[in-house]
Amino acid sequence: MDEAIILATRKRLVLDGYSRMALGDIAADAGVTRPTLYRRWPGKFELVVDALDYGFKAQRDTYPSLNLDDLPATEALTEAVRRLDPAYFNPDAMVLMGNFMGETIRTPELLAIVCEHAVEPRVNLMERVLKSLQDRGEVRRDIDTRTIASMCFGSYFAAFLRNDTERAGLAEKVVAVLWPGIAAETNKT
Repeated sequence: MDEAIILATRKRLVLDGYSRMALGDIAADAGVTRPTLYRRWPGKFELVVDALDYGFKAQRDTYPSLNLDDLPATEALTEAVRRLDPAYFNPDAMVLMGNFMGETIRTPELLAIVCEHAVEPRVNLMERVLKSLQDRGEVRRDIDTRTIASMCFGSYFAAFLRNDTERAGLAEKVVAVLWPGIAAETNKT
């Protein structure tokens, strides 16, 4: 029952956004009553936080089990860029993120949760991979890993906003453009 409620909440977040989303609609979509919702969650905000965490965990669980430190440099970098994709698991993730960005004035804590649970872990992973590649001598030491990670993350938003349907190969394209500028002199080929 909890999963049905969580999935209904995620659907309503995409369709209605947080402000317009109604617990009655979620209950109807999940096939439960409003009192059932309130026995499990004190309010809409707490339910949404759990629905977001459900999605974040599900996304992490879909990543291939790879030790990025063991991969060749461009493969590790490509996989790290691929894992930046908000829609890696959920094709509606970009709409959800847009909804939360639009809610910043009314409910800033929602975007803070998205940043803490979805954005920062992805960007931090990308930074860790870049730093590991620096330690291995494969990436220049003078690069700003935070800026590069942010640019790579932003490439998914740019592709979404430009209605680029070729997002499946975006990680490879980003790395192909990025690699010559960040590779250590001995690894430019």
